[in-house]
Amino acid sequence: MIKITLKDGSVKEYEKGTKVIDIANDISRGLAKNALAAILNGKKADLETPVTEDSTLDILTFDSEEGRDVYRHSTAHIMAQAVKNLKPGVKFGIGPSIADGFYYDFDLPENFSAEDLEKIEKEIEKIIKEDYPFERIEVSREEAIRMFEEAGENYKVELIRDLPEDAVISCYRQGDFVDLCAGPHVPSTGKIKSVKLMSLAGAYWRGSEKNKMLQRIYGTCFPKKSMLDEHLFRLEEAKKRDHRKLGAELELFTMEDEGPGFPFFHPKGMILRNELESFWRQQHKKAGYQEIRTPIILNRTLWEQSGHWDHYQENMYFTKIDDVDFAVKPMNCPGSILIYRSKLHSYRDLPIRMAELGLVHRHELSGALHGLMRVRCFTQDDAHIFMLPSQITDEIIRVIDLIDNFYKVFGFEYHVELSTKPEKAMGSDEIWDMATDSLKNAIEARGMDYKVNEGDGAFYGPKIDFHLTDCLGRTWQCGTIQLDFLMPEKFDLTYVGEDGQKHRPVMIHRVVFGSIERFIGILIEHFAGAFPVWLSPVQVKILTVTDRGLEYAQKILQDMDDAGIRAEIDGRNEKIGYKIREAQLEKVPYMAVIGDREVENGTAAVRKRGEGDKGAFGLSQFIEMVKEDIKNKC
Repeated sequence: MIKITLKDGSVKEYEKGTKVIDIANDISRGLAKNALAAILNGKKADLETPVTEDSTLDILTFDSEEGRDVYRHSTAHIMAQAVKNLKPGVKFGIGPSIADGFYYDFDLPENFSAEDLEKIEKEIEKIIKEDYPFERIEVSREEAIRMFEEAGENYKVELIRDLPEDAVISCYRQGDFVDLCAGPHVPSTGKIKSVKLMSLAGAYWRGSEKNKMLQRIYGTCFPKKSMLDEHLFRLEEAKKRDHRKLGAELELFTMEDEGPGFPFFHPKGMILRNELESFWRQQHKKAGYQEIRTPIILNRTLWEQSGHWDHYQENMYFTKIDDVDFAVKPMNCPGSILIYRSKLHSYRDLPIRMAELGLVHRHELSGALHGLMRVRCFTQDDAHIFMLPSQITDEIIRVIDLIDNFYKVFGFEYHVELSTKPEKAMGSDEIWDMATDSLKNAIEARGMDYKVNEGDGAFYGPKIDFHLTDCLGRTWQCGTIQLDFLMPEKFDLTYVGEDGQKHRPVMIHRVVFGSIERFIGILIEHFAGAFPVWLSPVQVKILTVTDRGLEYAQKILQDMDDAGIRAEIDGRNEKIGYKIREAQLEKVPYMAVIGDREVENGTAAVRKRGEGDKGAFGLSQFIEMVKEDIKNKC
């Protein structure tokens, strides 16, 4: 008998060689019905895998990220089989799962058409109905090379040749189709239910412009049609909310050919931006931060000392001043370090919290640019905290609390991920382990769940990332906390301890918004441009019915301005219904309709976004209502 430890910690005994699917059936028939694959002793495995020793086991369903990956990757294989059936001369690249779907790269003499996608979808349906089992085949490296060479699959052969000579190569067969793959896969093609092919794109083999351009088909899949329908609805809604489209329509920002990747903020966009920055300053002052400003261009020697020259040079811009090399800063931290180093500090001074809305520039490839989400210059709401080693946990918790308070104001939920030492990094394993453990301790002391991203930390330290969830269920990485033992060492930062000797401080790098520009893009899409009253560039639109109301509208405008409310008058000679529709398209939170009755009574007929007609209000009463929304960040 062997002992199987399940995810909930319970232990069950089974005969040696019992298959994973049989264990799932023993646990629950419902679980077995929904099972897609498993994690056996920390590694993904097929349900047909026999268990031959004491093991840990987690059955994967579509509810888990790992289960969804298996489901989507299996569907990619089915799509490849469908393409092979319809286009026998096709050659295959790779076909991984991705967020919300999958893709496969194909080498084909003729271009795929929209009609081809429809035919491929129908062929996929046939393969699903046939319910072919996914069979794992393991062969030697030499045999795999021979097999794929005979099939004319030169891309697969290239991938195999990159593997160690003693590697055992796994392939998967469904019907008469065989593909190179590490697996695992769902039990059979019939396990896949609802599939939709989404789009076509070009993709260089292995991402290199030196290689041939292949054709990539993107698709998505779900175990229920209702889930697919919901996903497609969200995609359509996302198109309507595209921040690039709304940014131009609402006169917030534009991207111009003369400055690719460098956003142009218009007056209304600056109002939104300034409100965010003002809120940021208020909250940081309360949290004990001091604001600083550091130069955009700094000497090359600084970037060599920080490590950016060796680890980040391909993303930086450079210039010469008096024949000396300078770099446009891609990050703010070296500037903060120089301010800290400019004077002697005592242990009594720590922690020192320096905050900076710092403009940084990073080189991005043209194809990667995307509105405000991926730009070449942006403002990081940076802060750098210099502290005693004994203050690490408390300071990280303080930052977590600050970030949590920020996101609650905007109505965002979020999850946390911990990223560990990357392959290209500075410092010893001991320092990295100490820093990583400190972050873990702070997260756990805060009682938060978190996911570990192995190897995804910054080159100088591990980090905690905060991923926001918007109203469409999409996630955005914004806030970050990075713990750094290395920069203080590289810059010889010190403080005088209780013993009168010099000691090394520890440093935290952190952002809340991440990038002001990107956060604005997220807000535009999250609110579909209908911002809360406190953020709206125009909070009240005053609409006149007749010319007689213009003078009274001017009085309202002045009173609004005196009360700190942003208002505009629409006194055009147009029908009131037209003016109301225009204000709705501009997504203004409040409208004050001014007709003869309102002029005589000293009132305003108030309309509120999403609620319609609210009735007549006295001017002071209306102003207080708007001010209350602003105060409460509504």
